[in-house]
Amino acid sequence: MLRLSKSCISDAEKKAVLSVLDNEFLGMGPKVKEFEDKLSSFFGRPVMCVTNGTAALHLSLQACGIGKGDEVLVPSLTYIASFQAITATGAKPIACDIESRNFLLNISDAEKRITSKTKAIMPVHYTGGVGRLDSVFKFARQYNLRVIEDAAHAFGTTYKNKLVGSFGDISCFSFDGIKNITSGEGGCIVTKDKKVINKVKDSRLLGVEKDTDKRYRKERSWSFDVKNQGWRYHMSDIMAAIGLEQLNRFSEFAKKRRKLAKKYDDLLIQNKNIKLIPRDYKSVVPHIYVVRIIGLKNRELIIKNLNQKGIQVGYHYHPNHWLSYFKDKQNIKNPLKVTDEVYHELLSLPLHPDLSEKNVSYIVKELIKVIERNEVK
Repeated sequence: MLRLSKSCISDAEKKAVLSVLDNEFLGMGPKVKEFEDKLSSFFGRPVMCVTNGTAALHLSLQACGIGKGDEVLVPSLTYIASFQAITATGAKPIACDIESRNFLLNISDAEKRITSKTKAIMPVHYTGGVGRLDSVFKFARQYNLRVIEDAAHAFGTTYKNKLVGSFGDISCFSFDGIKNITSGEGGCIVTKDKKVINKVKDSRLLGVEKDTDKRYRKERSWSFDVKNQGWRYHMSDIMAAIGLEQLNRFSEFAKKRRKLAKKYDDLLIQNKNIKLIPRDYKSVVPHIYVVRIIGLKNRELIIKNLNQKGIQVGYHYHPNHWLSYFKDKQNIKNPLKVTDEVYHELLSLPLHPDLSEKNVSYIVKELIKVIERNEVK
């Protein structure tokens, strides 16, 4: 089976984990500090590592003082983690529509959903692209909003020659098993806002004040104070050991992802039934490869047929405003027209560094066969 996505692990990561195991200190310690320092050099900004990307979003929101009674603008076409991170603070996610061209947050639609309770906007860098990010920042300044970027898909992507995470307000990344780099699980928060960094530093360790520096030294706090709500969201040395080796291999991963995505583009761009997401591969490091199949009526059939050919496919994502927990009457009055229209036509094709260009050619050939048999209509 050609997998949709997978962890790409070498002997270097395995040896790094064994080294931590041999050291018999498995929690948050010096490896986490080393990983944070390397990431800080990569982004040119302070970094706090946490247990996953959802925790990064949650802690960032909390550090900005966002909570019960507040609202956060977020595109509906995202993984549920974005919405759950918002509700974890007590705030309310306000589902927004996307642009039909690139499936990124539609600022004009978001503006229609602004209220006096709106405190932040969470653009989601879907598939690795960021769209008109300057417009997001301009919009946020106009309405005095915090910008918390869900950059889970965009590790390594640049915008106007600047690395995503190296500028702006707060950027949150995921290092789960299938992301552009992985630490097994894990994530990080990147910001120059020292207040946010300091709040996250304690809140990821259950709110125990000044515990981080002790953990770096393989120590722990016995006598301490807690003044704010905290969570058990710290990264472990095992995770950091994997992340350090993955970061060393990132240029290799980025090159391969771009090469494979470009190969897909070249093979599919002339097909009248398929609409591609436009990308500049000089700046975008694609995390997933999503296509829109115009007129697709039976996605489950196409998934079944491709699975039978040894090709695992999927779709990203089920719109959050359709989920029982996040349904809102406002979405009936002001529907998310593009999201509602394109969702049924989305298909994600395999993309990860262990694929070959020959694999991509085979995937495209079988996909086009299914479409030409009209089995998608």
